[in-house]
Amino acid sequence: MTTPRTSTARRGLLAAGAATVLTSALPAAFAQSKVLLRISTPAVPDDWHAKMWTVFKDSLDKSAPGEFDVQINLNASLFKQGAEPAAMARGNLELTTISAFDIAKLVPEFSVFTAGYIVRDPAHQQKVFNGPIGTDMFKTVAEKMDITPLATAYLGTRQVNLREVRNVKTPADLKGVKLRMPGSKEWLFLGEALGVTPTPLAFGEVYLGLKTGTIDGQDNPLPTVRAAKFYEVTKQIVLTSHLVDSLFIAISNKASASMTPAQRQKVKAAADAASAYNNDNRIKEEAQSVDYFKQQGLQVTTPDVEAFRKTVQTAYLNSDYAKVWPKGLLERINATK
Repeated sequence: MTTPRTSTARRGLLAAGAATVLTSALPAAFAQSKVLLRISTPAVPDDWHAKMWTVFKDSLDKSAPGEFDVQINLNASLFKQGAEPAAMARGNLELTTISAFDIAKLVPEFSVFTAGYIVRDPAHQQKVFNGPIGTDMFKTVAEKMDITPLATAYLGTRQVNLREVRNVKTPADLKGVKLRMPGSKEWLFLGEALGVTPTPLAFGEVYLGLKTGTIDGQDNPLPTVRAAKFYEVTKQIVLTSHLVDSLFIAISNKASASMTPAQRQKVKAAADAASAYNNDNRIKEEAQSVDYFKQQGLQVTTPDVEAFRKTVQTAYLNSDYAKVWPKGLLERINATK
């Protein structure tokens, strides 16, 4: 038989136990309320494209302390490069960087940004993508891919690198030059438009090819030329600036929809801070590379870039590539100052 005193004591113990359970559960509840942001990138730790994600995380930690659980996965350790969009559609990934070439596979009109001399320089790149053109194109990407680009990161500007010094002013001056290009038809077409004889060759074979004369030159952003030591087997850099490449910091629409408007704004601001960090450092590295090559004895020359742009754009406009570009888009890009 339970006495009133015993019953009261038992109720007190049960209440105390329940309070303890609730109190201990609070931290877990708060932890679960954090917005999970998993990031996948193939970038290696020393790359600016890897370091910028730390800037992204730090920005969110400062603007929204305790609201986000940002998990950075480098070296394609979470998803292989190219597999990210599908993972984002499945809800297994929230953020990544995606190239114009990858976007163009599912959004053909975006291929305009894979063509030569469409984007003039990093400043033009930012004006194009941060303005009405970017707004329109990113909206199309969001509708067709279920991901939304948040900010544009500068990937680098490709330049021509030659074994022997040539007086290069226009595409005609590159006639007969066997220039190594990546093996896809898109890259080979760009080489033809530049006036060279495009020669497909694996990247790992380029150094030896330059040394032996199998190829007369190659094209890459200057930091790549420096890292691969192509300057050891070449004598000239021609600043053709024929492709200003981009990476887009993108978020899955599913992840974005799960946030409050204030949180979405903070994530966008963090992406902007990350891309600005990358862009500033990559541009600085490219400028330093020019001085470095001069110190190594290479001639660094600048051709008639407008002549190159006119020739290459004409080649694209007369090709099948331009048939999928929205009417007037190229003119709008060219008019962006």
